[in-house]
Amino acid sequence: MASASELSGMMGMMPAFATDDAASMDATDTVDLKRLEAGVNRMVGDGVGVISTCGSFGEFHTLLFEEFQKLNAATVEIVNKRVPVFVGCTALNSREAIRKMAYAEKIGAYGVLVGVPFYFPSSIENALRFYREISARFPKLGIMIYHNPALHNVTIPVPAFAELVKLPNLIAMKDSHRDTSQFIKLQEIIKGKISVFCNWIQFHPYYELGAAGFWSIDAWMGPQVLLAYHEAVTSGDIARAKEILLAISPVMADPKVNLSWRETASKIGIRYAGYVDPGPLRPPFIEIPEEVDKAQKARAEKWRKLCETYRPARVRSAAE
Repeated sequence: MASASELSGMMGMMPAFATDDAASMDATDTVDLKRLEAGVNRMVGDGVGVISTCGSFGEFHTLLFEEFQKLNAATVEIVNKRVPVFVGCTALNSREAIRKMAYAEKIGAYGVLVGVPFYFPSSIENALRFYREISARFPKLGIMIYHNPALHNVTIPVPAFAELVKLPNLIAMKDSHRDTSQFIKLQEIIKGKISVFCNWIQFHPYYELGAAGFWSIDAWMGPQVLLAYHEAVTSGDIARAKEILLAISPVMADPKVNLSWRETASKIGIRYAGYVDPGPLRPPFIEIPEEVDKAQKARAEKWRKLCETYRPARVRSAAE
């Protein structure tokens, strides 16, 4: 059975690798398996600790169900248990979420990344009920809470985790929405039971407070700088960790970028960076403002330089 203790390192939030015709509304088979295989193999080989598919950046919202199946079956097969794979199963309703989870179980995924069904905000009581029900339905699947209040319209408060830790297969959470005091209180409840992957920028000092690892979209522009940062934090080289943190920050904090393009624009930057080829965006994200494209091109160039400057001293084995 999946375990919180097996999860650590950098979690790569995988793009939904797309075919050249993916921008067409008429296209029905837009998952590019060659791009996916090349990208996933490179990322695993370079030291990612966990791969998660079909988050917001991973385009769960633009994929047909058949494309969801194709992408995730291929990912699980290609990774071949070298690192844990969490299949993104977030959906607008609970029935669609469990349909996806059943498929994830069928293909042998390590676990699922799943947020509370959204569109209209859920109550806390209904959010907790959702996780109780999916835990009972899929006892062999590791469940990672996808906690994204900005998009899922619900914040799961810290006290609620006193109930969630009772679910034996709820083992992880992707969460960037706790300040330091909240995170400390959260760890008092979940330590040893739920591994938290925070935003990379929180990893120092959250690692010292109990974070198992951090998640990243930008790792697909090249993971070296983030792996070096992870290595510095976990080895206690705080001076180097701060140096890398401050070096990355100007690349991330462009006040002129429209935040409504945050996740979708990341795919543009990744393609410019050239570490992997994620392919084009899918509808309806087709008309890209010139300033967004220009900003992502500049950002990708800066990121490449960071990956040349900062590299981990040792490559983290996929088995670690």
